[in-house]
Formats: sequence, structure tokens, C-alpha cells
Amino acid sequence: MTAKKVLFINQEITPYVPESELSLLGKQLPYAIQEEGYEIRTFMPKWGNINERRGQLHEVQRLSRMMLIIDETDHPLIIKVASIPQTRIQVYFIDNDDYFSKRQMEADESGEEYPDNGERAVFFARGVLETVKKLRWIPDIIHCQGWMSAIIPLYIKTAYHDEPSFANTKVVTSLFSKELKNDLGENLKRTISYKSAQPELLGKYKEAFNFMELGKMAIDYSDAIVEAGKEVNPILLKYAQETGKPIMNYPGEENIGQQYHQFYQQICGSEE
Repeated sequence: MTAKKVLFINQEITPYVPESELSLLGKQLPYAIQEEGYEIRTFMPKWGNINERRGQLHEVQRLSRMMLIIDETDHPLIIKVASIPQTRIQVYFIDNDDYFSKRQMEADESGEEYPDNGERAVFFARGVLETVKKLRWIPDIIHCQGWMSAIIPLYIKTAYHDEPSFANTKVVTSLFSKELKNDLGENLKRTISYKSAQPELLGKYKEAFNFMELGKMAIDYSDAIVEAGKEVNPILLKYAQETGKPIMNYPGEENIGQQYHQFYQQICGSEE
């Protein structure tokens, strides 16, 4: 199979949030892959620090207002969209007042991480996957960038495995240097349940389900790993290497489109 469609699930994309290693690649990689001839879709959270007017975000009515049940509570899913200036890249934003609009990114104004970051990641993951189903768009590869997308591989390989949109999809996880400080703990384990994705699947990981355990879980349920940051946690990188899965070492900043294209073909079994 030659990969032609790539779904990018990003934690951060510039210019909507401040520049960082993560947000810069969140913009550059989809553009570079699109230039290689791929069809792409790009998603990120609608963080509270995003200026909707400046970014020209608007709600997509036909995709919005779905209710996601998390921890026995209904949460409305709002989908917004905008185009990155001077590119042909459209970004879909996952929004919800409780999880995103009224809050900053992983931490509040005083720098304290939100205690329900795990639950926020669950809502984001399910929001993205349900929206892609609604779009009737079938990706060959799902590329996850940032801890906020780390639950996606688990869901793809369990709860969404039999969905026609994802049955043959390969999952790639990128590792970056940016880390969470706090334990995601019971908040994540309590809310992750959906179909065959159950808390029991987290039994192999440490009870204190922190950034490291989240990263290990993402690696375990992915088909391939990218060392995307300059200073990736060496423990996570070693863990990925020990799985024997395909790993793309840090590619630098030159010709990233061609390098990722070759890696995608390796994963999918190019017929070229």
C-alpha cells in the first residue's frame, strides 16, 4: 500500500499558539507532506489562548454539536476551522467550553498544570476520531504529535479498530522534548473507557500514570515512532527502540517532506 492520506493530530500549531519545537513542526510537516503529493487533514485543540478573530476561526455547523459521554457526563463537541495564512492547509479545532475555550494549554496562568489534563486528552482523542468518521475520510496514516494526542494510538487499535475509517490505518507517534510534570492518574484511568478501550489495558504501566507512562502507552499501540525533538527523553527513546518497531531518528530541519515521505512508504509497504 502506498500512503496517500495522512491525518495529523497535533497538540500545537503556530501561528495559533506561540512558537515552540512542537508548534513549528505542527505547521511545517503537514505543509511539507502536502507538497509531496499527499492529501492531508490537520487537527488541534482550540486552546483558550487562541485568538479566534485574529486566526479567523469559524464553527463548522455540520460537524458540531455531537455529544460525547465521558465519565457518565455529556460534553458537547464543537468543531471550528481556519486556514493557515500563506498555505493551503486547513486546520480543524476541537473545542469545548469546559476543556478548552475557557482555559489555557496544559497549565493555567500561574503555571499550574490542570488536574484533568488526562480527561481533556480523552475528549480531544474521541472528538478527532468521531469528526474524521463524520467527514468520511479514510487516512492511510495517522500521525500523532504531542502528549495531547497520545491516547489516539490506543483508541485506534482497540475501540476504533473495526471502524471502516481506521481498520487499515497505520499509526505514527512523534516524540518531543516537551513534557508534563504531573501525574495524570485516576482522572485518565476513570475517563478513558470507551468500547474495548478499558482501564485494565493500563495495568502494565506504573500506578502513577505520568508523562513517561503515557509515552510508553503511545509507543506500544503505534506502528512506528519518530524522534521528532532534539532532546527527546532518552528513556522513552530506548523503550521505543526495544519494541523493534520502525524508528525515524531526528531528521533535522532540511528536506523534511522527503524524509517523512520515505518513512511513510516504509511503514505502509510502498509499491513504487
